[in-house]
Amino acid sequence: MKNYKAISKIGEGTFSQVMKMQNLRDGNYYACKQMKQHFESDRKSGSLALICELMDMNIYELIRGRRQPLSEKKIMRYMYQLCKSLDHMHRNGIFHRDVKPENILIKQDVLKLGDFGSCRSVFSKQPHTEYISTRWYRAPECLLTDGFYTYKMDLWSAGCVLYEIASLQPLFPGANELDQISKIHDIIGTPAEKTLSKFQQSRAMSFDFPFKKGSGIPALTAGLSPQCLSLLHAMVAYDPDERVTAHQALQHPCFQEQRAAERQAGRGRRATACFPERPVAPELLGPTRHMSTAGRRQKQPLKPEEGRPGRQGTALSSPSSPALQPVFAPRAGRRVPELRPLKFVGAHQKTDAQKDVKLNPKQHRLPPIGRRDGG
Repeated sequence: MKNYKAISKIGEGTFSQVMKMQNLRDGNYYACKQMKQHFESDRKSGSLALICELMDMNIYELIRGRRQPLSEKKIMRYMYQLCKSLDHMHRNGIFHRDVKPENILIKQDVLKLGDFGSCRSVFSKQPHTEYISTRWYRAPECLLTDGFYTYKMDLWSAGCVLYEIASLQPLFPGANELDQISKIHDIIGTPAEKTLSKFQQSRAMSFDFPFKKGSGIPALTAGLSPQCLSLLHAMVAYDPDERVTAHQALQHPCFQEQRAAERQAGRGRRATACFPERPVAPELLGPTRHMSTAGRRQKQPLKPEEGRPGRQGTALSSPSSPALQPVFAPRAGRRVPELRPLKFVGAHQKTDAQKDVKLNPKQHRLPPIGRRDGG
């Protein structure tokens, strides 16, 4: 770490701490995550650090102290990126297990999911670690089973984050595990018997929860549209088998605007890749540029003006034209055609000394060209 200078501490967790560092070579700032537990290292210092992009803040810092929530359009923009990150992880066989506002980083309008210290392979054998995820964002299957949960727990946590961004307060702020379950039942209601039976099969205990209808989420989020509430309900479904996946969440109608903007940006990137813009100095283009731009504005083929003589000179044809004739095609009488210089627009009339010279086919060579002074 001799090329970096420590500026300040950004945060600290159980397994690592994050420092704001400055690169002494380029002067830019980065986030350095230093591991606390060292098992093995091939460096003399024995310290393992990860240099990452420095983001502006996390979601908790964004909403902390706010009196008015963000606009729904901005909330959906952030949630779309969060679902994109979860979908990318799950497709690559990893689930996060600790999605919460403190681990969701933003920089302007860009959102990134960080802190993968608790992630696990989706193919790992159950049971997983029981005490995982921050309590307020812990899914019911994590609370009521002995580690029998799947990647669907990330979607529950993401739903809790969605509510917290929209309402500026946590959805299920339980003081302990039992209180956490009680808070969930107070809002969502007691689950059906078939759902509880799934949890009983994975835990050696019986559940005897009192029946609760639940107050419902809409009563707590008056500012959210029905489409946004629909996504929130799909994310915090009590039964993980009925809970939406990240890929399904991305297809929700509330993300229609984000999907359209993403498709438009994708088409723009493909067009730029196929036709890269290369700036050219205007003076190098000459009058040809004005002719070409004027031609693009024409909606109908150009018609010759009446009473104006046609242009003289040899017509230029495209190299790809199939009707292109050889330049030295022999005529009748075994005569070689005359070589005429091209007459460009604005060219002056040629003098007598510059008139075309006929070739004698018996000489097998071109005669010398006369000079302007007649020499």
